[in-house]
Amino acid sequence: MKVRERFRNTFDPSHTRIIEVEGSMVGCVALKPKSEAYLLEHFYIHPDYQGQRIGTQVLSMLLEQDEVQGKQVILNVLQGSPARRLYERFGFILDSEDEVDVFMSVQVQ
Repeated sequence: MKVRERFRNTFDPSHTRIIEVEGSMVGCVALKPKSEAYLLEHFYIHPDYQGQRIGTQVLSMLLEQDEVQGKQVILNVLQGSPARRLYERFGFILDSEDEVDVFMSVQVQ
């Protein structure tokens, strides 16, 4: 499934946050509660703003929220995506993978 199609099929505005830098919308991210875990998805930063540590700052803020403390955060990232390195820096580990996706998780303390 392509990224745009996946976004259209799973987008939920009630759990999606817009990422702004100096008044400009530069991306979005969703953090959805799932029984005993949270699903991190639709984490996009506009290419003009990538490489400026915005993703690092946003992920840090998300993982510091009270609601995720003591919970597992799960995600999938496309095979070959440079975003995987960001997740690994925050302690996400490989759970499984297929031809398209890498499935990762972290237990938030």
